[in-house]
Amino acid sequence: MSQSDSDPRKRIVELTLDERTVVRRSPEIEHERAVAIFDILEENCFEVVGDESGPYRVHLMIEENRLVLEIGTSDRGASTRLPLALNPFRRIVKDYFTVCESYYAAIKRATPGQIEAIDMGRRGLHDEGAELLRQRLGDKVVIDKSTARRLFTLLCVLHIRG
Repeated sequence: MSQSDSDPRKRIVELTLDERTVVRRSPEIEHERAVAIFDILEENCFEVVGDESGPYRVHLMIEENRLVLEIGTSDRGASTRLPLALNPFRRIVKDYFTVCESYYAAIKRATPGQIEAIDMGRRGLHDEGAELLRQRLGDKVVIDKSTARRLFTLLCVLHIRG
């Protein structure tokens, strides 16, 4: 669903990450973070079930082995905290990091065919993580596939401890 087809209240207009635990990120990771946030803000579909007070402000953080989405409205009204257990994401995030390392290394020395094969694996894991995120949000928040993929990128960024 494109932004023009959706209700303007059913979207994220501000997105921030908890930076308290970040020591340092590589330029590649910083680029991925910036692109994911930019792309979400440009076009997304995000709806808190049973709440039509959007558009929304979302702050992502990791606390006590949970991904926490702090969701508020653009008018700075009260916010809601939505915690998601991280255990279901552990294997996918670990595998995704491993494939990403291989991908960045391959860009420097591999053939185009090898790079493409690694990138296909990377995209597959990314899709798997995004779909798991959509499922885990379940009946609380409805997001489209593109928004889920970008939020999964940010979940991965939050896992990096420097």
